[in-house]
Amino acid sequence: MSENQQTPEFHVVVNDEEQYSIWPADRDLPAGWRSGGPSGSREACLEHIERVWTDMRPLSVRRHADAAAG
Repeated sequence: MSENQQTPEFHVVVNDEEQYSIWPADRDLPAGWRSGGPSGSREACLEHIERVWTDMRPLSVRRHADAAAG
């Protein structure tokens, strides 16, 4: 990569089901998503998601399972 090219920056985003993704920092967030963590390189954002998103089930599924168990 040449000196005048910058590494793209991303945001960690999360939706109402507590599912995570990354989104380019220079674009408006898509409907239904909000900021959910740091901004930075693609790799840094993905590392953050790997650390915090420990239960891949959507929130509604987790709530249903908890209610059924309890």
